[in-house]
Amino acid sequence: MTDDVFDRLVDRAWPALGRTDSGGWTLRTAGGVTKRANSVLPLGGRRDLDPAVDAAEEFYAGQGLPCAFSVGPGAAPGLDGLLEARGYRVVDPTLVMVAPLEPVAPGAGRGWAPVPGAGPALGGVPAPEEGAEPSRGVGAPEDGGSGAEVRLAAEPGADWLDVWWSVDGRGGDDARETARRILTGVPAVYGSLGAEAVGRGVVQGEWLGVYCMATAAHARRRGHARRILNALLSHGREQGARHAYLCVVEANTAARSLYERLGFTVSARYHYRVR
Repeated sequence: MTDDVFDRLVDRAWPALGRTDSGGWTLRTAGGVTKRANSVLPLGGRRDLDPAVDAAEEFYAGQGLPCAFSVGPGAAPGLDGLLEARGYRVVDPTLVMVAPLEPVAPGAGRGWAPVPGAGPALGGVPAPEEGAEPSRGVGAPEDGGSGAEVRLAAEPGADWLDVWWSVDGRGGDDARETARRILTGVPAVYGSLGAEAVGRGVVQGEWLGVYCMATAAHARRRGHARRILNALLSHGREQGARHAYLCVVEANTAARSLYERLGFTVSARYHYRVR
């Protein structure tokens, strides 16, 4: 596995609306909505770092945006130290956590059941029966929370966006629409538990990327995030994914604890440099 595998997976799963090549670096723009879609992806072994950073700064100034860099395992050697020397500070140190997904055995039941008449919905994960023994496998449905089922849809509906934006959103209606365009830039599945919790899964070959895990403030500590995550993992296995990854801000200890309990371990780290 190459050093830049997660840099590239994350970039493809969260596609910026604008992409400009600058000597092998990708200058990403999306109207300032999300750092990931409005930052330099500085992959490759460029040695002319100072002029490369100068060009990036000039580009983003022309866009009316701050210049930010996503510095991950595949970043150009020496770039992080150079940015620090130029006055860039570290923002949002983030962990990339991974877990294996066991293949679905022939004849095995689905991790979610189809929901008749669900429109764009793909299916749902029913709550386990009373007294059922919980499975320890990564991606198995979990108990806890209400009896509502996890719904999987092929696009983010208004209710899904309401929940996610209430937790992670920055800005008004225009910013929310830009975020929706970013999310729908690649095929994905959107899991929801009514107006209480949501998540997004992107199947990328043998990888499943998990994004947008969010629980409304009034619905926390009920096991909803666990159920959403397991529904997405189950869907990924159905689609042939063999591994799952997700990105979590290092300071989010509650989310990290949940992911660790579900078998995720830290595989890589990245952060942003902004000035």
